[in-house]
Amino acid sequence: MGREPGLSVRLKLTLSYAGFLMVAGALLLAVVWVFLLRYVPEVINTPGPGAPGMPGMPGMAIPDRADLQRAFVPKAAVALAFLLVLGLAGGWFLAGSMLAPLTRITNATRLAADGSLAHRVQLEGRADEFRELADAFDTMLARLEAHDAEQRRFAANASHELRTPLAITQALLDVARTDPGRDTGELVERLHFVNSRAIDLTEALLLLSRANQRSFAREPVDLSLAAEEATETLLPLAEKHGVTLETGGEVATTTGSYVLLLQMTTNLVHNAIVHNLAGRGTVWVTTLVRPGAALLTVENTGEPLSQPVASTLTEPFQRGTGRVRADHAGVGLGLAIVKSIAQAHDGTLTLTPRAAGGLRVTVHLPAAAR
Repeated sequence: MGREPGLSVRLKLTLSYAGFLMVAGALLLAVVWVFLLRYVPEVINTPGPGAPGMPGMPGMAIPDRADLQRAFVPKAAVALAFLLVLGLAGGWFLAGSMLAPLTRITNATRLAADGSLAHRVQLEGRADEFRELADAFDTMLARLEAHDAEQRRFAANASHELRTPLAITQALLDVARTDPGRDTGELVERLHFVNSRAIDLTEALLLLSRANQRSFAREPVDLSLAAEEATETLLPLAEKHGVTLETGGEVATTTGSYVLLLQMTTNLVHNAIVHNLAGRGTVWVTTLVRPGAALLTVENTGEPLSQPVASTLTEPFQRGTGRVRADHAGVGLGLAIVKSIAQAHDGTLTLTPRAAGGLRVTVHLPAAAR
């Protein structure tokens, strides 16, 4: 946005320092002037020699107010001129010293605007207002850099994932065009499967974007009701895989979008069913209340996991080596969506491998105000 050029802050501070010094000097000289006037009369009549009561005394010249004015005013003017020069020079130096941290922050801001998010101010010295501003700016740059890297990685992964079904569709259509005698029923079935996968991926991307933008209305939400609805919806899938669902806990109320929190719970339960021990697995869904927090825990049996592997499962399109079932591989956004929904509700997501195998996922959300 274009603006008219104005005086620099350094020049304004310099003029302010000099002006304050001039006013203080003028007040001090005015006080001295008034103090001196109390002891100097306007006109002094000095008796000459031989005057009554003063025999033989020679005449004495005693200064009056006019003499005081001629002696005081020029020196006062010189003092004010010296204060003006001192105020301008000292004010310019002090203003530059005070604004040096701001200059560094401004340069870092320009570098960030040009795309260099790796630069940091790293202001030295003890804590003051400028140091707090610089530290806050460095923290913001670090978050922006991490978010930018995550978005770039996400865009690359999403492009790759979306390109796969489109490439398969193109290959199937090429086969159908070059081989008219091929069974169209099998071709249509495969196209339907690939198209469904592309639709699921697109809907997951839209849901993830909506959660990241926090574009939803907030209302009281009972996590225990969301857990019950999610387990009832996924009960047929659990029976198909031979997985037992167990729910329990207490009323845990938070504030947010019921649709998003239900989707978060459904994703957790779905992952716990799919990545489980076929025919003999168990999933535990529990809601708890802690001081100032509402907790949702989804725990499942399964193959042993290491903590480094568990910590990567919330990354987009990270399905976990050895944990993918061919019939329910998903789109790789289940836990990424869960993490985004939790963060959009000012909550956190914790993944902990179970000693006996499987995974424990805990969502901490702020409790709703009573």
